[in-house]
Amino acid sequence: MLDKIRDYYSEKVTAHGDTHRGVDWNSEQSQTMRFYQLSKVLPADQPFSVNDLGCGYGAFCEYLESTYKQPFSYRGTDISQNMISAAKKRLSGKDNVSLRCASNLEPADYTIASGIFNVRLEATDDDWLEYIQTTIDAMNEASRFGFSFNVLSKYSDKEFWRDYLYYADPLFLFDRCCTRYSRRVALNHDYGLYEFTILVRKETG
Repeated sequence: MLDKIRDYYSEKVTAHGDTHRGVDWNSEQSQTMRFYQLSKVLPADQPFSVNDLGCGYGAFCEYLESTYKQPFSYRGTDISQNMISAAKKRLSGKDNVSLRCASNLEPADYTIASGIFNVRLEATDDDWLEYIQTTIDAMNEASRFGFSFNVLSKYSDKEFWRDYLYYADPLFLFDRCCTRYSRRVALNHDYGLYEFTILVRKETG
């Protein structure tokens, strides 16, 4: 299942380069909005390390550089070697950056995932939901203090739905996060895109 997803995004970045279209977003503005929502889980005034799962060409690292004044370590992971190659070229020379072509995570203070749960291609809804839950479990295990992710919402206008995309129930995932990971969970569904963001802060974070 993930082989097809890897090929899908590899073709996108090959066709469009290290741009928002290369990671299948409609605009740079919406990409930045997603980063803003996801980064709310990060501390505002102390150093941190962060996993970027499905990092693409590393745009989130550049967002952090432009937004946060404190030191941070960025660990980008992507299943597409084409994406990692683009990220290495774009982020070359940065001592606080490590990049890996992999599907597993190494431990970090926080983990974010932007857009990796949207494109399911031919996977069934049940199989894709299982993948989402397994991946969130892994994000929780790898994150010392918290994690965040976004998903397309089932409350999106139905006339704009696409068969190859997955639209999740935000209440189901909110409940899962509250009952399995922490009581400190935020669900944000009000920022004008056809999606929602969930922030999980560990009880000790």
